[in-house]
Amino acid sequence: MVVAYNPPHEQTASVYATALAQFDRAVRYLNLDDGVAEFLRYPRREFTVNFPVRRDNGKVEMFTGYRVHHNTVLGPSKGGIRYSLAVNLDEIRALAMWMTWKCALVNIPYGGAKGGVVVDPKTLSRHELEGLTRRYTAELIPLISPNMDIPAPDMGTTPQVMAWIMDTYSMTVGYSVPAIVTGKPINIGGSLGRNEATGRGVIACMVEALKGHGSGKSATDTTLVVQGFGNVGSNAASFAHSLGYKVLGVSDVDGGLYNSKGLDMPAVRAYYAEHGTLSGSKLGDEVTNMELLALECDVLAPCAMESQITGKNANKVKAKMIVEGANGPTTPDADDILLDNGVFLVPDILANAGGVVVSYFEWVQDLQAFFWDQEEVYRQLQRAMARSYYNTEATAEEFGVDMRTAAQITAIKRVADALETRGFYP
Repeated sequence: MVVAYNPPHEQTASVYATALAQFDRAVRYLNLDDGVAEFLRYPRREFTVNFPVRRDNGKVEMFTGYRVHHNTVLGPSKGGIRYSLAVNLDEIRALAMWMTWKCALVNIPYGGAKGGVVVDPKTLSRHELEGLTRRYTAELIPLISPNMDIPAPDMGTTPQVMAWIMDTYSMTVGYSVPAIVTGKPINIGGSLGRNEATGRGVIACMVEALKGHGSGKSATDTTLVVQGFGNVGSNAASFAHSLGYKVLGVSDVDGGLYNSKGLDMPAVRAYYAEHGTLSGSKLGDEVTNMELLALECDVLAPCAMESQITGKNANKVKAKMIVEGANGPTTPDADDILLDNGVFLVPDILANAGGVVVSYFEWVQDLQAFFWDQEEVYRQLQRAMARSYYNTEATAEEFGVDMRTAAQITAIKRVADALETRGFYP
């Protein structure tokens, strides 16, 4: 069923309110027609589904899922699917909006989408997870196609989940369609380098930012703290470690590890792979997630959830630079505090765009049935991230604004220009 859209003034304080506040800050710098600006605030379509899944014990349980298309002016919508008990329509709206700006900022021909199911995937058996995924996909069939909406993995979903989505869609249409999703396993059309792409993109942006806004330290003397140890955080920390940066702290949902001399990242990843948690490791001192955010370091990379740095804890942040690996980890009131404190922030729609950049590469490879080697994927990713970083920095200098506002200005202008060229239908 289609869910009615609540106008912005009816929204309570939320992650979606954060997305709208960021949009409003940026759009003030652009001479947009009021109708264009209003159009860009609204999701194009919202879809809510309630569907049954038969559990292994024979009982049928109902689940709720969402898919939101924010904008399709630049091309088909693109965005991840997350499985989490925290999923709600408000969150999905915000994430879809950020995806629109993210794709426009890195100049790839996509609009923004996001989806999710309200579920803790850890409570499902593999058979139940497959059943839930296939039924959710079946409900989305009217919305998804390689030319309309291309899902991808996100929090709580994996390449295997993408494989089930690809297979369900393919069985429905009667032939294999690898380009229906990205983030798939390699053996069914996935791209080399996709799993590492978001984390590598975070560090690629950090490296460029340090050139102009760092202290001039060498990599080995530059300290990094990473919140979150899922796909993004673990790959960001490992890539930074491989480049010689000193990773002082990492964390997952259960808490974190800190070592003033630097963590042995291969050992940390090996422990996590074996135990599924950082808790209990003797590789560093245990810290909470909130303590981790306040550690002394040169760079802080929040790569976990939304709204981690807020007006309540922003003054405790001691990092000189923040590079956002998560979507929306910093609230607008925290942005103001960090800016006043001289913290240089590389925003989420720039720093974590590496995933969608390589998703685009995967989609192109699937459509052409011609695949790249990993070296080429990483080379093109590096080029895209560096180009987008310096475009954003140039906008920041042109308008005299912070990097978040600059990223939004750049992205919103690209979508608005395309909308003006296409015109309104009918």
